[in-house]
Amino acid sequence: MGLFSRLFGGSKEAIVHEAEPVEYNGYLIYQEPKPEGGQYRIAGRITKTFESGETKTHTFIRSDVLATESDANEFMLKKAQMFIDQMGDNIFN
Repeated sequence: MGLFSRLFGGSKEAIVHEAEPVEYNGYLIYQEPKPEGGQYRIAGRITKTFESGETKTHTFIRSDVLATESDANEFMLKKAQMFIDQMGDNIFN
C-alpha cells in the first residue's frame, strides 16, 4: 500500500451487494440505489430474456435522492414498474 493510499484512504473499496431481482410481467427489476452524500440516489436495472435467449438490459439513474436505502428501493421499484407498463419492450431501443 502506498503512502498516499494510507494517508487518504485510497485502499478502501466500495462494498457492492448483488441486488436480488423482483420479477414483474416477465422483466427482472434490480434495485441498486447509489449512496451519495448520506442519502441514496435512485438507480437500478431492468432486464428481460427473450425467446431467442438474448438478455437485454436497461440501466438508469434518476436525479431523486432519498434519506434511506429502503425508500430508494421502494421508489425505484414503482418507477420501474410504471416504465415497463408504459413502454414495454421499447425500453431496450
